[in-house]
Amino acid sequence: MTEKISSAVYLARRQALASQLGPHDVAIIPTSVEQVRNRDSSFPFRHDSYFHYLTGFTEPNAYLVLFSNARTVLLLQPKDMEREIWDGYRLGPEAAPLTLGVDEAHSIADIDTLIPRFLENTSSVWYPFNVHAGLTQKIEHWLTFVQAKSRSGVRVPGQFRDICSLLDEMRLIKDEREQSIMRIAARISAEAHIRAMKYCSNSLRSGQTIREYHLEAEILHEFRHSGADFPAYTSIVAAGANACVLHYRADKAIIRPGELVLIDAGCEYAGYAGDITRTFPADGRFTKPQRALYEVVLESQHAAVQATHAGALFTDPHLAALRVLAKGLLDLKILNANVHGGVDDVLEHKHYFPFYMHRTSHWLGMDVHDSGSYVEPVTAQDPHLTQRATTTSNSTPTCTNGNSPPQSRVLRPGMVLTLEPGLYVRASRDVPLEFHNLGIRIEDDALVRERDCELISRAVPVDPLEIERLMN
Repeated sequence: MTEKISSAVYLARRQALASQLGPHDVAIIPTSVEQVRNRDSSFPFRHDSYFHYLTGFTEPNAYLVLFSNARTVLLLQPKDMEREIWDGYRLGPEAAPLTLGVDEAHSIADIDTLIPRFLENTSSVWYPFNVHAGLTQKIEHWLTFVQAKSRSGVRVPGQFRDICSLLDEMRLIKDEREQSIMRIAARISAEAHIRAMKYCSNSLRSGQTIREYHLEAEILHEFRHSGADFPAYTSIVAAGANACVLHYRADKAIIRPGELVLIDAGCEYAGYAGDITRTFPADGRFTKPQRALYEVVLESQHAAVQATHAGALFTDPHLAALRVLAKGLLDLKILNANVHGGVDDVLEHKHYFPFYMHRTSHWLGMDVHDSGSYVEPVTAQDPHLTQRATTTSNSTPTCTNGNSPPQSRVLRPGMVLTLEPGLYVRASRDVPLEFHNLGIRIEDDALVRERDCELISRAVPVDPLEIERLMN
């Protein structure tokens, strides 16, 4: 395990963000609110990622106010011994400055008085667009109090700007502390997969009847037992044909010997997500058709791994995986070469799409589908763009402008993305019978480095022989 990120890191992030604001700007960033599940029961609270990135604070009902000179004000729940008996400890405004490294803190009860003051004589108001329901209306309401003072010389901010545009770029590159935490999240996630795989084969060998939710229970047990905070997303545990449903949820289906099981599950540790998918034979032995299709997907992931390094484009792993998948579909006669042509024809006309309909990667970090643009920013001046020009002949390493389409993002050290090719073969008279209802996906978490990438989730095997050894 490792310690959580210190308050000095959050202070540095706030200072870096403040330096990008205009000289008379102010930023307002709330955390999430508690969500009612039903009647007087709430869902487990999970902080807002942007807010947590800047504060490390995990209580609900709080606002961060950041000025362009890096002055920081936190509005949070006041101490209340009666409520703390019921709901747990509150930090409170008095302890917040020393604990969190903010300049000042006030009770959230005073928000309608304080924020209008903070908005006076500012030029622009930055806040997260389309993240918190009703936030724009609240800011407009607070501005009416500022507007009322305009005749006395108080300047009213004239522009709303999206703070996510700045924070997304900051969050895209993970520092060493974040990388360390993500390795732990990946390790715990991997241990959960191993636990589920072993439980599955052992249970079937002993004659037990097991269902998808039994494997989900093993995964959740390992998450909490190893210190994870939550599942990073709802776990997918799909037996047999259910694996051909991309967002299938663990349900009641019986897991039978001879079937494949697909598990897509990852934990959240200290605010950062793991995201792993493995596909394995329920009883610990691949059949010949299962293994043939599995090895195509595995080879495609190897190609994606080789294409993932600083200076490559975000789309490069996807294109590398697609070429291997297209060839594999032809080799296994799932696609008919007489009808669909060669690999280039399959790629050009997307004949692979009925069997592979999603992208190979997404960003990973505080959110499982983490923030950050997938195209290169207009103003980017990245040395890896020049490197791209000298290492690849079929791409032009220029940033997008008004006369050209957006360029795919250039990978830089510290970015983390998933590599998750798959094949999903539903029953069809056009497909050889032995491949019917086979769904296979292999997903790992890749930390981009200068010359290659680090697969931080490989504690759980992908090689079919290693999987069989593990399960037997």
